[in-house]
Amino acid sequence: MVFSVSPSVTVREVDLTSNIPAIASNQGAIAGVFNWGPVGEVTMITSEAELAEVFGKPTDSNFETFFTAADFLAYSNQLYVVRANSGAVTASATQVGANAESYDFDAKYAGEIGNSIKVSYVSGADEYSQDLFAISEMVDLTSTDIFNASTITFQADADYDDVVNAGDVITLGNDSVGYQNLVLATKSISQISNTTYEYTLTFATKYTLSESSIAALKMSRQWAYAFAVEKAPASGSMHIVVADRTGDITGIAGTILERYVDVSLTTTSTAADGTPNYYRYIINDTSNWVTVPDDSANIIAGQIAYLNMTGGTNGVSETAISFGNTAIAYDLFNNTEQYDIAFILQGKANSGTNLANYIISNIIESRKDSMLFISPARNDILSGNNVLASRNEIITNMITFRNALQSSSYWFMDTGYKYRFDKYNNTFRWVPMNGDMAGLAARIDPWESPAGYKRGVIKNVIKLAFNPNKAERDRLYGSDINSVISQAGQGTLLFGDKTGLGRSSAFDRINVRRLFIVVEKAIATVSASLLFDFNDDFTQTEFRNLVDPFLRDIKGKRGITDFRVVSDSRVNTPDVIDRNIFRANIFIKPARTINYIELTFIATRTGISFEELVGQQF
Repeated sequence: MVFSVSPSVTVREVDLTSNIPAIASNQGAIAGVFNWGPVGEVTMITSEAELAEVFGKPTDSNFETFFTAADFLAYSNQLYVVRANSGAVTASATQVGANAESYDFDAKYAGEIGNSIKVSYVSGADEYSQDLFAISEMVDLTSTDIFNASTITFQADADYDDVVNAGDVITLGNDSVGYQNLVLATKSISQISNTTYEYTLTFATKYTLSESSIAALKMSRQWAYAFAVEKAPASGSMHIVVADRTGDITGIAGTILERYVDVSLTTTSTAADGTPNYYRYIINDTSNWVTVPDDSANIIAGQIAYLNMTGGTNGVSETAISFGNTAIAYDLFNNTEQYDIAFILQGKANSGTNLANYIISNIIESRKDSMLFISPARNDILSGNNVLASRNEIITNMITFRNALQSSSYWFMDTGYKYRFDKYNNTFRWVPMNGDMAGLAARIDPWESPAGYKRGVIKNVIKLAFNPNKAERDRLYGSDINSVISQAGQGTLLFGDKTGLGRSSAFDRINVRRLFIVVEKAIATVSASLLFDFNDDFTQTEFRNLVDPFLRDIKGKRGITDFRVVSDSRVNTPDVIDRNIFRANIFIKPARTINYIELTFIATRTGISFEELVGQQF
């Protein structure tokens, strides 16, 4: 209230622009065995390429989990992924310098792929590059010792034991014959007198330039990755390169993954923009491939190293991982405030129905805002890579699997496995289809059915392990199992939209369940804005004015056939108000999908009128 005792102009502002926020309805979630990436952390992935980059390419030990995730991403671009603890071991490398201190690097994540990583650093101008010998200084070396040879032995009066390193690029030549760069594979340098040293240098390739003018040949060396930076590191700084040594990461051996130029050796150093420039901070904060352990000694000036990671393992396979470790990974999706999830993918069915039942009981029935997509166990359909011979056995196995599941309208089950191409390993794989089922649902409105010829066509499928006929589909559908079929000229498609409710109800259809999930979540979200307001006619009307347009819009899109919102004194009685409660009843008539079509063709006599027959039952 504004009070004034003299003439004045009063301005009041009332905000009636609030509306119901859009609720995301296409995010998926999966947990399981991966060969790279963070363990026990939720990561948003937006494409199959990103999945392979962050969590590693598929192998024989985890391809079902990987391709379930990849297949979902073929339809949607939002998937939360958790890498379960499979007992993988982290690769590491240690370099011992001249001062006997160790400089350690570890792969950023556990897994065999870490063994592909090579780390090299240089922290001095001389270590970056240095002229070594002229031919006149290389005693007992002749043209035949060099030309077309990969190993040379000579004597000289200089000690380069701490300068010449396996991995360095050795340059031999002169201006007249040109220069050839040779990678030093091994070295042997020994002192044979007070002033003389013997060198045996073995290169990865042979020296093949002309042997003319050999007396003028010169030898120099440089850091192997000098080509990747413009100049030697500044005083008090170092260059670091992280490379794909074997090609297992990028497909091309030697590819540089990351480089760090002029990062500091001093803990207090800062860059021009004021951010820390200490190499350990930079690596640990930004590298996707390596870390520097806390107990590693600090690298000092005048060092060079070529480090190959070793010791990384992938741990157990997706078949051998414990049910407990997988359940722990899925538990992270129970945080409804942090993770807005519409679909949970079972991936591979391990431990029979234990995993699915765990997710049903502990996650989806707890969240009540997402659905679980389930495929039957692999051995219900396949023996190794071969489909079971008995179709009746397959159906019986599927029904037994379903009957062991806790009934709930929050899950959806398909008929198993598809054959698809694995481009990463140039082979074919049998993979479960729950990723496809969730993907089909993710690309349509929540109140639509993902099944049928318009919306149910499945991607990346060569053939089905089991293609049920009409009689088999009827039998499976009666047990809440939704068939995936292949038809000539139509492709491979989902042919069912039942949930696992287990009884006749509007909620035994996926479109109705998803409709109510979205409506309930959206209205509950906006209702929170009314907390601590007065429960009076104004607030009750405000609530109706928020909800009515939202439901009217869904009705206009054919998601519901009718609705009514009651939030007045009929439900907010004095007793309810006195208990600090606000109540609203929202009546919704969901749109129903067509599961059965009856077409009756009637032959009539010539003289009969069609109008006489229209209203009759046949």
